[in-house]
Amino acid sequence: MRSRAFLAPDRLRYHAAMSTVTAPTIHCIPVLSDNYVWLIEGLDGATVIVDAGESGPVIEAIESRGLRPVATLVTHHHGDHVQGLADLVARYSMPIYGPDSCRRVGVDHVVGDNDAFEIPGIGDFSVLATPGHTQDHLSYVLGEHVFCGDTLFTAGCGRLFEGTAAQMLHSLDRLAGLGDDKTIHCGHEYTTDSLRFAAHAEPDNADIAARVKDVEAKRAANEPTASASMVLEKKTNPFLRVREPVLRRAIEDYVGERIDDDIEAFAQLRHWKDDFDGLARL
Repeated sequence: MRSRAFLAPDRLRYHAAMSTVTAPTIHCIPVLSDNYVWLIEGLDGATVIVDAGESGPVIEAIESRGLRPVATLVTHHHGDHVQGLADLVARYSMPIYGPDSCRRVGVDHVVGDNDAFEIPGIGDFSVLATPGHTQDHLSYVLGEHVFCGDTLFTAGCGRLFEGTAAQMLHSLDRLAGLGDDKTIHCGHEYTTDSLRFAAHAEPDNADIAARVKDVEAKRAANEPTASASMVLEKKTNPFLRVREPVLRRAIEDYVGERIDDDIEAFAQLRHWKDDFDGLARL
């Protein structure tokens, strides 16, 4: 049975005021080689941790900011997203929300597609199943913020380690359909490499060219680039643009034949990206 978090009656007024007035502060914590852990800070330092791939830098960030961890979220089972959980939960004693497959790494509040839950001091979360990178992948929506792990990357998408092209395309369509007011927060600093491919696939796309310059400047200043508006993603992310005529023709040129099916076009686009990377891990 899935375990959900509900507010006690005496917290309802407090929560309603928080969710309609207070916007969370999002902290981006670099861990491992290119991962990010996201900290969602709400009222009075209440904080939710997303994808705890490593504990040390997260503990340092929490202590230096005077934050109060109240929960952690897991998008999928890969080690670089969960291997910091045990230390963090032992230190802060908080619930872990995530897919059923992650019970083995400590998930005690199992959530799935279209579930919703409330975390006092933070707000109302909704859950989307976004398989493709893995079968168990979830994304979490909090107001305008979307924590999408390794499904949707800034200017890219995750490799199909367990899922199919059909699943990933459907997942990306669901995320894109959340609305242009959303901001995505993904699991890795892959934007530079992703934009290199995007510019190769659509060399005449002025939005991609402008984004390349912006990201180059930010990375030169050691700033993270793993958050972006959904509007920008739709203009510059080839995996959200597979139905655009210009990109479709480029995919057909890569394959050497006409493609009428969106799923097949997406699958070939993903193959093209893998070829372009020399099958590097993404």
